[in-house]
Parts: sequence; structure tokens; C-alpha cells
Amino acid sequence: MDLRKAMVNDLPEMLDIYNYEVENTNVTFTLIPMSMEDGKRWLFDHNIRNHPMIVAEEGGVVIGYGSLSAYRSHEAYDSTVELSVYVHRDHRKDGVGRKIMEELIRLAKADDKTHAIVSVITADNEVSIRLHEKLGFSCSGTLHECGLKFGKYHSVVNYEMIV
Repeated sequence: MDLRKAMVNDLPEMLDIYNYEVENTNVTFTLIPMSMEDGKRWLFDHNIRNHPMIVAEEGGVVIGYGSLSAYRSHEAYDSTVELSVYVHRDHRKDGVGRKIMEELIRLAKADDKTHAIVSVITADNEVSIRLHEKLGFSCSGTLHECGLKFGKYHSVVNYEMIV
């Protein structure tokens, strides 16, 4: 498996991974699948400043991706980034998510513009919570029943790492 910077030609596979989660799970609170046009805008908001976006590729196929994105729009938050990782459903439990997270953490630590990483995780996503804890993140709080998806309210837990 190779990790590299995400490029426009990766978008169809990245959107396939993301839109599956949109339509079938509560790991994202997005309700409408992302279009190619929206995907291009999303990609162009990355790989600038302290917002890398990388893909995990195996045999020429994107099997996962991750990014560090703007945490909030106010300038005082510029040194805080939000981590997101998505792995293709056929490649879960293969260590792909962990390798992507480790690389994003490494990139954050190497960037003098980044001070903190935040992850917002659906509270019942125990696999993601355990991985964050293993990699040194700490829980910084819960927002109860803040997202409505599939007719049910879901809570999120916030995890943080100072780099």
C-alpha cells in the first residue's frame, strides 16, 4: 500500500468511498451524496496551507483517504485542523485507516502552522474511538444527540491531539 497526495483523477474512487458512507452509515452526518463538482471544490480546499489530503493506493486503486481540514472558519482557529479518514468497505481491518492517520499526524507535526488536531466521531463508532486513543488522542467531550440521520438522533465525541 502506498500513501500519496490526493489528485483530481482520484475523485471518482474517493467519492465512491465517501458516498457509500453518506448513504449507508452514520459515520458522516452528510445526508446528500457529494457530486463530482462538489468533490473538486473539496479537493481544491486541500493540499494548501496546513490542509493535506492523501490517498492510500493498492495496485493502482484508491482504497482509502484522509485529510486535515479547516476546523472552523474564524482565523483564530487556523492552527487547528480536523482529521477525517475513510476506508473502502472491502479494506477495513487491514490497517489502512491507521496508516493514513499516522501519516496525517506526521504531516501535522512537521508543519509549524499546525498546533492541534481534532476529530469529531459518531459516539457509537467504537473502532474509530479505539484507534484515536491508541494513537494518542484524548477525548475532549460529547455532544449528545446533535445529528439526525436515518430517523435517529446520534451523539458525537470529540477527540484532540496537541502536536
